[in-house]
Amino acid sequence: MLDITREEVREYLFTEISAVLKEGEIDYVKWDMNRNLSDVWSKALPKERQGEVYHRYVLGVYALMERFVAAFPDILWESCSGGGGRFDAGILYYMPQIWCSDNTDAIERLQIQYGTSFGYPISSMGSHVSASPNIQTGRSTPIQTRAVTAMAGSFGYELDVRKLGKEEREAIKEQIREFQQMYPLIHYGDYYRLTNAQQDREFTAWQFVDETKSESLVFVVMLRARSNSPFFRLRIRGLKEDGFYRIAEGGEEVYEGRALMYGGILLPIVKGDYQSMKFWIQSVNID
Repeated sequence: MLDITREEVREYLFTEISAVLKEGEIDYVKWDMNRNLSDVWSKALPKERQGEVYHRYVLGVYALMERFVAAFPDILWESCSGGGGRFDAGILYYMPQIWCSDNTDAIERLQIQYGTSFGYPISSMGSHVSASPNIQTGRSTPIQTRAVTAMAGSFGYELDVRKLGKEEREAIKEQIREFQQMYPLIHYGDYYRLTNAQQDREFTAWQFVDETKSESLVFVVMLRARSNSPFFRLRIRGLKEDGFYRIAEGGEEVYEGRALMYGGILLPIVKGDYQSMKFWIQSVNID
């Protein structure tokens, strides 16, 4: 660990790292801070002030990032640490994107991103589609479900596309097209947790609603396949009670907002593990 509480250390880091950023024409930096502080002390402080080191270290990180952001305003900085230990609200000022966990299993990510959403906006969460079977859990998950889960964040891919079949490569093209279309609603809309991902047994669901309440996206991930499965009702939130809406790809039927919020949507029966679905709800005018 370097003593970032000391100005001369920060100066050294800024000089050396800046040289790399300039030479490489870097436009994205993912900064891992996975080494915890141990044997905490600073040569720059007397013994009676050693208790200040933890706090001064964090202030030193902020001071260093202040210089980097000013010197390289076009670089996207992403903060990262094991267990989310280094994306406090202060660092978010300098690093608008955070990496929640190296655990990219889509089903585990439902809980990780659910918990992170209580403190951080969806737009700040780095979330990717990774390979299946997943490297951490060995779980096999459909590429559509992996994409739906990753869309509750910055969205991206971290896998070897050369190992994918034609069907999956075509699916990726469509997913990217869809996300680009849905991006404003996901990153700037209101976010609703429709279920509790820490307690869910049957399915996990979340929702985005635009500022005018005229458009909404609902995502659902089924957590297990069941024989003779019961019907599950999902109640939508954030719509206009007296508004009228149509569910895209759901036919021409029109629903009142209060019907969708209080009556809800019956989820279709699916077969196979970890299936997912999306409902794109849009307002319509009734003359």
